[in-house]
Amino acid sequence: ETIPGVFKEVERGGMEFGVVPVENSTEGVINYTVDSLIESDLKITSEILLDVSQHLLSAERDLSRVKKVYSHPQAVAQCRGWLDKNMPRALIVEVSSTAKAAEMASKDPEAAAIASEAAAGLYRLEIVEPKIEDRPNNQTRFLVIGKKDTPRTGRDKTSLVFSIKDRPGALYKMLEPFAHRGINLTRLDARPSKQRTWEYLFFMDLAGHVEDSAVKEAIASLEAGCLFLKVLGSYPADL
Repeated sequence: ETIPGVFKEVERGGMEFGVVPVENSTEGVINYTVDSLIESDLKITSEILLDVSQHLLSAERDLSRVKKVYSHPQAVAQCRGWLDKNMPRALIVEVSSTAKAAEMASKDPEAAAIASEAAAGLYRLEIVEPKIEDRPNNQTRFLVIGKKDTPRTGRDKTSLVFSIKDRPGALYKMLEPFAHRGINLTRLDARPSKQRTWEYLFFMDLAGHVEDSAVKEAIASLEAGCLFLKVLGSYPADL
C-alpha cells in the first residue's frame, strides 16, 4: 500500500518486481520514491507512462454530507482547484496511498477518497465525481524495480543521482562531459540532501545505457568530481 512497502517486498523476495510512481506531469517528482531509490540496492528495470485520472469516491452521493476527504498528497495536489471550488469546507486528510484512502473512506460514512476506478470497485465505493484532476492529460511515470540489471536494447535511458561541492560553475563542469559526447540529458532535478543545510542532490535521466562506451566515460568523468554518485539503473525508455 506504500512506496517504501513495495521496495521492502521486492528486497525480501516476496515479489520479483515492484511498480512505483516517480513523477507526475502536473506535480513533478515523487520524493518517497526518490528517497527509496537512494537507500535501496534495487535497480530500475523499466518505466511506464500512464494517463491518470483521479475520481472522488464515497458511499455518500450527497457532497454536502461529506466532511472528510482522504488521499495521497500527490493526488490532493492534482485536484486542489476542484476541491477548493466544490468542497471548500471538507477536511483534507493525507494518507500513504490512494488505495489506503479508499479503504478508510469505505469505513467512514461521512468521508470520501480521491482514488482510482479500480479502488472504487475494490472497496465498494461509488464514483461520485469522475476525473476531478485540475489539468487534462494528467500523466504519471512509473518505474519497475527489481534486483537484476537490464541489458541494452538500443533505446535505453539511464537514471542516476549525484551531489557536488558548492562552488561557482560546479554544475556546468559536471554536465560538460555529457554535452562533449553528444549525450542527451532528458531530466535534471535538484532536492535537499537532508544531510547539510543548502546542500543538494541532483537526479538525472539521460539517453543511453550505462554499458554504452560514451555513457560509461561521461559518468566516470562526472564521478571524479562528485561527493556522491549512484547509478539507479539503465532500462528501456517508454517512448
